[in-house]
Amino acid sequence: MDRSKGPWRWHDSLAALMHPRVVTMLFLGFSAGLPLLMIFSSLSLWLREAGVERSAVTYFSWAALGYSFKFVWAPLVDRLPVPWLTRRMGRRRSWLLTAQCAVIAAILWMAGTDPAASDKALTFMAMAAVALGFSAATQDIVIDAYRIESAHRDLQALMASTYIAGYRIGMLVSGAGALFAAEALGSSSEHYVYSAWHWTYALMAATMLVGVVTTLVIPEPKQSDKSYQIHPSREYARFLLLFVLAVAGFVWTYVASDPAATALKEQLRDASGNVWLASLLVETSRLIVGAVVAGTVALLLVNLRLVDRDMVKETYADPVRDFFRRYGLGISFLLLAVIGLYRISDIVLGVISNVFYQDLGYSKSEIASAVKTFGLFMTIGGGFLGGVLSVRFGVYRILLLGAVLAALTNLLFMVLAEVGYHLPMLYVVVAADNLCAGLASAAFVAFLSSLTNVSFTAMQYAVFSSLMTLIPKVLGGYSGGMVDTIGYPQFFLLTAVMGIPVILLVLLANRRLGVH
Repeated sequence: MDRSKGPWRWHDSLAALMHPRVVTMLFLGFSAGLPLLMIFSSLSLWLREAGVERSAVTYFSWAALGYSFKFVWAPLVDRLPVPWLTRRMGRRRSWLLTAQCAVIAAILWMAGTDPAASDKALTFMAMAAVALGFSAATQDIVIDAYRIESAHRDLQALMASTYIAGYRIGMLVSGAGALFAAEALGSSSEHYVYSAWHWTYALMAATMLVGVVTTLVIPEPKQSDKSYQIHPSREYARFLLLFVLAVAGFVWTYVASDPAATALKEQLRDASGNVWLASLLVETSRLIVGAVVAGTVALLLVNLRLVDRDMVKETYADPVRDFFRRYGLGISFLLLAVIGLYRISDIVLGVISNVFYQDLGYSKSEIASAVKTFGLFMTIGGGFLGGVLSVRFGVYRILLLGAVLAALTNLLFMVLAEVGYHLPMLYVVVAADNLCAGLASAAFVAFLSSLTNVSFTAMQYAVFSSLMTLIPKVLGGYSGGMVDTIGYPQFFLLTAVMGIPVILLVLLANRRLGVH
């Protein structure tokens, strides 16, 4: 099945769903989706049942940093070998197995910690959650690289579809599945039982064996070792030391600036009357200063020749230069604009969607049934549909279709806002929104995969995947304030209008690249 011989027939597109590489991504997607809710919703409920104060729960938001900044250590995954394992399993599979073992160890660490025991135990729980976030993000880096390198780009959309399906199933198991297990074992908001959560998290660690077994049986991508230069072990050790010291400088900056940042937030909040704006300005400044400190540490070590300059260049600078060299300055910035804005409509709306449902009078059980369960299957169905359509008609056409549908489905929320409490209409809106989101996501992942160079797969894709949620998440933080100011119908209209520039950018990228 090769697109160079002409468009794929429907039979070929559907048959490709059973390709071994496509099926593999279902299991790896499950392994990637499982840890996510173990450090978010499931853990939050555990902490609440354990009597932890809400203010202390925010301490665990650090666990999410691994997903936001995974591009920082993605080059290490691209270049550094895993002692003993890389020679026997290959570059991708050795890192994948290492990350999965680290995920299991972090989950078991959490399982063995009772947050209600003491403040010290709560600190250990936070450390375990951060370790889980870091190891899970590392697993994501390797899976993305494996997916891109293991099959021709014609299969990327279908592989994205099965990956999305597996990811959602993993989230369902670690979300609803973990809550059901903890409740069945006797823990509730009225009667906290640590052993229930202990065995629940131990069970979740055991389900990660799905990913481990998959890693052990799949082959190493043939393209994995291309353009991969081997350096002496001491150079790898020095390079790793550079990374650790640079990260230490970044963390030290955050810790040292915390008292001043808190005071500055209060001053800006009082001056502007906008707590979101004050927090955004201060945290952005801290991020920039921390990055400057980390960069200074790294530059100092390089200038002192404690680290091989060529190795740093090949790991961090070359992937960026390669992208701009392949596409040119103009098209590169156009593609980055598409990446950074493509999901703006659905992410900005998604931040406030559950609050919107509650405001209309839907109960938690109704929201859970419609959004979490029914919506899950709609997303999986949309992902498969997006994959098949991308194979049949081309990624860029379905990418454009996804951009149009993302904007149009937001208008359905306007209708729901006018109708009010109406359960059938809720299901219509959830079905349309999740089906179109799954379709767009499959095409978008295939689009990102097509932009990467197999010589720098992990680094380039990690940058792309981090960029795609940065601007939407920042704007999403203001969604509550927008609703308070203009109301729900106008807010939903605004999110739909946000999709218009995305449609134009996709059309322009299609035209500039000459893709059909």
